[in-house]
Amino acid sequence: MGMRRTVFYLSDSTGITAETIGHSVLTQFDGVDFETHRLPFIDDEEKARAAALRIKTVYAQTGRRPIVVNTMTSEALCQIVAESGALVMDVFAPFMGPLERELGVKRSGAVNRSHGMVDFAKYEGRINATNYTLAHDDGVSLNYADADVILLGVSRSGKTPTCLYMALQYGLRAANYPLTEEDLNKFELPSHLVPYRERLFGLTIDAERLAQIRSERRPHSRYAQLEQARWELDRADRLFRHESIPVLNTTHTSIEEIASKILSWRSVDRHMY
Repeated sequence: MGMRRTVFYLSDSTGITAETIGHSVLTQFDGVDFETHRLPFIDDEEKARAAALRIKTVYAQTGRRPIVVNTMTSEALCQIVAESGALVMDVFAPFMGPLERELGVKRSGAVNRSHGMVDFAKYEGRINATNYTLAHDDGVSLNYADADVILLGVSRSGKTPTCLYMALQYGLRAANYPLTEEDLNKFELPSHLVPYRERLFGLTIDAERLAQIRSERRPHSRYAQLEQARWELDRADRLFRHESIPVLNTTHTSIEEIASKILSWRSVDRHMY
């Protein structure tokens, strides 16, 4: 088993930015097993000290220095967390000095200010997209007329988290459809997907990894057997090729990378908020 390290994502807001940036960086380090924790809304000294104590406790228990990815804006709160002894990476710190010099204005240090720059029309669009994605998850609803993209793949190949990420981050109406044994035995595109062929994008995964994921969900089941995973993936890949559906292997690809490739394929001009 590889090295195990604990990572904390700290923020005076939701912590999504810290987690997104941190995850993108950590995926570059193979052979390290990261245990991650998000600590949002650290917006006063009491919460900062509680966070520092939690981090320090993990340090004492594991004997390995925790890693902190921090997007708090208050220097005072950052200093409290730094006293935990962790490796603290302040995401915003490299930008503050150059911006202060360029703008001729000192940063305020006020916490939880990001909401002041929210475009509420875009925010509502993201919420609507998320609701759409939840309603069209795993073939729950088969009405795809309003979908921006429809992810196709066998069970547990990464469709749901990718769809939710695209909805939350980009306001994309992302649906997904799980290829069942019946679909794979027929070896043809399900009829309700045919009208939306140009919106289909396939996800696949290595059979060993798929069997491992399924074993965590339903251990000792036929569903989780390596042979079953290989059969489903082989049939799905043949279907993708037969129907000329673009496909991406998710085994060693982060959700951010998957989403980026899908957006590029669809030529969708979206921005993170």
